[in-house]
Amino acid sequence: MDKAVKIKGKTVELTNLQKIYWPKEKYSKGELIEYYHLVSKYIMPYIKNRPHSLNRFPNGINGKSFYQKDVKDKVADWVTTEEVYSESNDENINYYVCTDEASLLYMVNLGCIEINPWFSTTKKINNPDYLAIDLDPLNISFKKVVETAFAVKEILDKAKAKGYCKTSGATGMHIYIPLNKKYDFEIAREFAHVIAELTNELVPDFTSIERSPAKRKRKVYIDYLQNRTGQTLAAPYSVRPRAKAPVSTPLEWKELSSIEAPEEFTMKNIFNRLKKKGDLFKGVLGKGINIENCLKNLGVQ
Repeated sequence: MDKAVKIKGKTVELTNLQKIYWPKEKYSKGELIEYYHLVSKYIMPYIKNRPHSLNRFPNGINGKSFYQKDVKDKVADWVTTEEVYSESNDENINYYVCTDEASLLYMVNLGCIEINPWFSTTKKINNPDYLAIDLDPLNISFKKVVETAFAVKEILDKAKAKGYCKTSGATGMHIYIPLNKKYDFEIAREFAHVIAELTNELVPDFTSIERSPAKRKRKVYIDYLQNRTGQTLAAPYSVRPRAKAPVSTPLEWKELSSIEAPEEFTMKNIFNRLKKKGDLFKGVLGKGINIENCLKNLGVQ
């Protein structure tokens, strides 16, 4: 079943709406598109006017998937694109830029189950709105991920820096620190490196900042290297291409200990939570930290 929807003057052709994307749960592509329509007011602040890496699953979570970064001549004429340099690809790429709900749903119709925005907007492409610490476990319990997150918070509290946490929706957690475009990616990455090193020193038994998986078995990887141009993380409120359709969900620090698994929140149950708690991630796009002051507070030269 196909249909065309008009959103603020833009026509979005929605195709194969009955195609099953989650075979076990019997969730369809149409249900995924409906989710993003309903959650659009929450997710848009974190994806608007940003380049996106498209991770496409045209046949659902068990089908073949592929990444698409360069969309030159491959999307509708009304879709905004931006040619920018990708540090991770070492070349100029015409990226898809999400500007509104229409371009969000167009992206989802292409098979994008998850939404992967840059840390910066096209307005100031080299200056991220935030930095992120990605906690990625390898053969270790989610409980240790939570302990690592609290260790990160301990460092941030000492630095007098506000941090915001969310489930990754997969196996780990993401912690964001607002920058408000004050610094470029290199400075953001250097500060993220400091946070990662100090956190690793706090809990060395079950964490690592070693990039090679072979050298960090049964550890939580504290990944600070995401903080560079062209890198992405799943957006807040993004669905992940995994069983049960989990959602990357912002949390309050006080509730973190009670979270049993990062896939606890799904596209089918997230709205009850949103009605009660609203958007817990708003501060990420607010006043940025002062890195120089944070380093002084940490006693780092």
